[in-house]
Amino acid sequence: METLLSPRSLSPPLNPKPSSPHQTKFPSHSLSLSNPSFPGPKHLSTRFAKPESWLTDAKQGLAALALSLALSFSPVGTALASEFNILNDGPPKETYVVDDAGVLSRVTKSDLKKLLSDLEYRKKLRLNFITVRKLTSKADAFEYADQVLEKWYPSIEEGNNKGIVVLITSQKEGAITGGPAFIEAVGEKILDATVSENLPVLATDEKYNEAIYSSAKRLVAAIDGLPDPGGPAVKDSKRESNFKTKEETEEKRGQFSLVVGGLLVIAFVVPMAQYYAYVSRK
Repeated sequence: METLLSPRSLSPPLNPKPSSPHQTKFPSHSLSLSNPSFPGPKHLSTRFAKPESWLTDAKQGLAALALSLALSFSPVGTALASEFNILNDGPPKETYVVDDAGVLSRVTKSDLKKLLSDLEYRKKLRLNFITVRKLTSKADAFEYADQVLEKWYPSIEEGNNKGIVVLITSQKEGAITGGPAFIEAVGEKILDATVSENLPVLATDEKYNEAIYSSAKRLVAAIDGLPDPGGPAVKDSKRESNFKTKEETEEKRGQFSLVVGGLLVIAFVVPMAQYYAYVSRK
């Protein structure tokens, strides 16, 4: 304190020199702890800036870690990424399948490529299949299928002869959409029958490979004007619900909230406690 109040420190220098640019470069956050109404040597701001810089970096790092872990544990974040990746990646180049749910075998993919490449060569109609585990951005498979068609083929000319088949594995349902030429070639009757028979019935039994390939064969037969091979026999037993009960939903929600709450405490409370402990020792 004697140095701060001495006459020599208060008297202005006789020959003031312009400050070097390197002396005036301080971190912007150091200004929050310096007192503008109490001038003093510049090394005071630097001394107090160090703990604030450390605490700020620690809080930012822990907050980023908490957000990253929360998104990693969140199934919603994963589902959204999956849905938007399909939209942004565009149609498959060398195949006719986007198996995002990972339920199709290599044999099924190979058989689909042979069947659909032949269809495209003969009829100039392209049919793409998409499997998704769960939808969160759209209400149902039909909305998502329309969104994919519009995103992949923005103009009428591009999407005129294109067809999209979507299978949602967790909801055991599917949808078919396409441009005017594709819809006319297949026919409304076969489209409705495939959506209501092949996709949901076989998906309920988790026969995803058969659901996809039988749908492809049924659509191709309709385009070629061949007899309808028909769909799978519907079981008389009541279809089990694939939706979680209220109790299961509340349990999962409570576990997720607990994880996020704990991470937020670590990210914000702990650095503040360390800061107050540091200040109390000064």
